Amino acid sequence: MSSEQEQKQSITNPKYKEFQSLLDEDFKERKLKENEIIKATVTEITKNFVVVDCKAKMEGMIPIEEFKHDKDFDKLKVGSTVEVYLERIESFKGEIIISREKAKRMAAWKKMEKIFETQEEVTGFVTGKVKGGYVCTVDGLPTFMPSSQIDVRPLKKIDHLMNVPIKVVATRIDKKRGNVCTSRRAVLEKSKNAELKEALKNLKEGDIVESAKVKATTDWGIFLDIDGIDALLHVSDLSYGRVKKPSDLVTIGQSLKVKITKIDKTTNRVSASIKALTEDPYENLSKKFKIGEIYEGTCTKLMDYGVFVKLEEGIEGLIHNSELSWQNRNVQPSKVLSPSQNVKVKIINIDKGAKRISLSYKETLDNPWTKVLDSVGQKVKIKIKNVTDKAIFGELDSGLVGMLHYKEINFDEKQEYLNKFKKNDVMEVKIIEVKDEKIRFSKRALDKDPLDWFKENNKKVGDIITTRVHEVMKTGVKVSVDNDKKIIVSIRKADLAKSSADARPEVFSPGNALDAKITELDLDKRRIKLSVKAAQIDEEKSLVAKFGEGATKSGATLKGIFEKALGRKSTKKKDK
Repeated sequence: MSSEQEQKQSITNPKYKEFQSLLDEDFKERKLKENEIIKATVTEITKNFVVVDCKAKMEGMIPIEEFKHDKDFDKLKVGSTVEVYLERIESFKGEIIISREKAKRMAAWKKMEKIFETQEEVTGFVTGKVKGGYVCTVDGLPTFMPSSQIDVRPLKKIDHLMNVPIKVVATRIDKKRGNVCTSRRAVLEKSKNAELKEALKNLKEGDIVESAKVKATTDWGIFLDIDGIDALLHVSDLSYGRVKKPSDLVTIGQSLKVKITKIDKTTNRVSASIKALTEDPYENLSKKFKIGEIYEGTCTKLMDYGVFVKLEEGIEGLIHNSELSWQNRNVQPSKVLSPSQNVKVKIINIDKGAKRISLSYKETLDNPWTKVLDSVGQKVKIKIKNVTDKAIFGELDSGLVGMLHYKEINFDEKQEYLNKFKKNDVMEVKIIEVKDEKIRFSKRALDKDPLDWFKENNKKVGDIITTRVHEVMKTGVKVSVDNDKKIIVSIRKADLAKSSADARPEVFSPGNALDAKITELDLDKRRIKLSVKAAQIDEEKSLVAKFGEGATKSGATLKGIFEKALGRKSTKKKDK
């Protein structure tokens, strides 16, 4: 009988079936469940494997490497009880699948969840560096520790912390991704805060400390050590005056006398002050300084918006840009004053509540605006500072700058006249207006105004004047009013004649005499309007008034017009 036949016969044997039934029932009583941690007994230790009995159908084999990181690995022996992770009770090969490594990780994860909830401190090992931080292994479970969480201060090197036991807490757990974040910094800060709270019991607000040690300086303050307690001496608490750099006043390790001004019990932050040790000089400010008075001071700091001046120790004022110069309301402070320069200033305002003093430097100087107000209408010389597309800006000897608009260059009011002038040219002008610290110049005001011809000849709106054609255009003609041809006026095509046939510009030539009526005359606005057509209409009205309607008709004879003018009656010859 073959072995295969024997095997089939044994399986069908009633005794085998009974044995199998008893074995299955025994396994049910053991209550083995997959994906859980179970206890197993070591039955054999080989070079590569540890064989354990899990009370399953057969023993399981675990690679010995999974035991080597156990702290009790040296004590591992046959008969030892170990915890393993049961993945499969029986594989398709009939083997049990178990893992020591997964058991340790699951136990570590459960422990990590617990310490995260309780914020319990645990021991970990920094085992490697990754992007943004380090790998910290806790009970075999790798966790992520950000670089900022390895110490209370940034560390350039952490060699002294590698693979040595350190105390950490779990700061974040992501169950879905299986990620854990840990922190050593939180442990250090907790320990430090506990020590600090104990030390703060001996310190209170208002205490005066005789020997606070300077630990470090920044642009915004000084860090102090007061018997192991860190305190901040802000730059604003160094002096009632302005301090440029705290490092200019102290050195590292120097002892300072300070007053404790604030203790924040929540953050354990301590604030100290030096200026609180002395009387506030602003309390008696009104007794020392008066608005409108001039005092001497020292320039301490130049800013874009003005200059700070120390009047006495702890008291400073500000000269705003607009109070530095009469000539330029937005002058650069460095062009007028310099640091450490002694200067006379006038107090123009005191705000005791805000501890602000407004000063003026220009008020201590002669005011050139007073003199220029008396110079309106006078001829002066200016040096051109700038030429724009609309005007020329010129400087007087006093340094004041005024504007010469292009319309004030010549009576023609042509913008192209600006092109004749350039920077640094000197020219004569007349001051025509000073208002709100602004000066207006005029060059043409030095010459006689051609429009004065109308005043001199007593010409007004409605008068008829004789002009000469100066230029013929498509839209009309330009005529000269005066003999010097300084008054040129345009007459529109529609105003050239009463008859449209005679109003064609091309029928006129330069030099032709034209009688035109003044229809508009505004000398202030320099507006003049002339009309030949209006003059012709007035002439016809005059003829009608004298000689009747027939005087204006083409059939009227010269003899008839003269007879009517002389009062004679015409007689008809009778036929004989």
